[in-house]
Amino acid sequence: MIRTSETVLRGHPDKFCDQIADRILYHAYECDPEAYGQIEAAVWSDQLFLTGSTVTRDPLESVFADVVRTVGQEAGYTPGNSIDANRYQVHDHICRQVRDPREWTRHINDQSIIVGWAGYDAATHFLSPEHFLAHRLRDTLDAACAFGGRLDGHGPDGKLIVHLDESPALRGKPAAWRIPTLLVTLQQKPGLPHIEFQRAVMAVLLETLRETADADSRWHFDRSSTRLLVNPNGPFYDGGSNSDNGQTGRKLVMDYYGPRIPIGGGALSGKDLSHIDRVGAYAARRACIKAVENGAKEALVRITYAPGIAAPLDVTWSFADGGRPPKDVSFDFPSLLEVTRGQWRCLRDSGRGTHFFQPGLPWNNTDTL
Repeated sequence: MIRTSETVLRGHPDKFCDQIADRILYHAYECDPEAYGQIEAAVWSDQLFLTGSTVTRDPLESVFADVVRTVGQEAGYTPGNSIDANRYQVHDHICRQVRDPREWTRHINDQSIIVGWAGYDAATHFLSPEHFLAHRLRDTLDAACAFGGRLDGHGPDGKLIVHLDESPALRGKPAAWRIPTLLVTLQQKPGLPHIEFQRAVMAVLLETLRETADADSRWHFDRSSTRLLVNPNGPFYDGGSNSDNGQTGRKLVMDYYGPRIPIGGGALSGKDLSHIDRVGAYAARRACIKAVENGAKEALVRITYAPGIAAPLDVTWSFADGGRPPKDVSFDFPSLLEVTRGQWRCLRDSGRGTHFFQPGLPWNNTDTL
């Protein structure tokens, strides 16, 4: 069966906006550990717009234009790149309210449909193999493009598609995952011949693919049967917001489970840690992982919430080839907050898109159930 998934690098304009939104929330929590906020960022060329609101009990003094430039520099929008974060003209329209944020954070203040999913095993971070590999290769390219990396100076904008041929375990034969095609579009610095750039990127990808196959026998990687496409449209020099506009929340399928799994639709980045879209999604994912750890092949849960009502209106579980909900799991709002309360330091880098598998994030720890 053919599966596909896609990810983008941290310098992609949509992911840049996600990182800005979460970093602003991080600063709000620094000011007030119980802060409330909903933040949106949008960018085109050197024009960046911030909207939304924060609520803190003390005045929030952070200069959000400086936050934008810091996040951009960390991503690789530095002098010499086609995008220099220092040159952004930031239009800050965020409403900074000084009042008690608990008016919003101590109850569900919006309706929401939540979808949680988990499958496979810890070796794929309980993600589908195509989505796991897309994220792993994304991480590899991000690291390679960083200062001192093998692709230093290239990026930071880029995206990739994984094309996977999945043969499930059947009649005593183990599962087999092959990679017919891997497509990468990566911003490159001028001066290096295109063919040399393609070879350098391929070398990084091949190393990661071989390491992945060596670590898990289900991966069957054969260079002769895998087509690697690197910038097949030709050189890609002007990346970031010089080549595409960006907006918070436009990479939801990537942030969640890839195109194989439906999503509820609520954005993650830009929502504070009490917002039902975010805290509910984390709880649903955690419960599904627990169900898989308890023996389910795949677990999916749909949860519906209404404003002002702590208990969900509906919880519906679906399992593949057997399984059952984990015992003692609660989706009541006070139970959800117990996991995210005080964990705001995670927001500093969460906009990169590792919400559902990054080790150390409390909502990825099923021991908290």
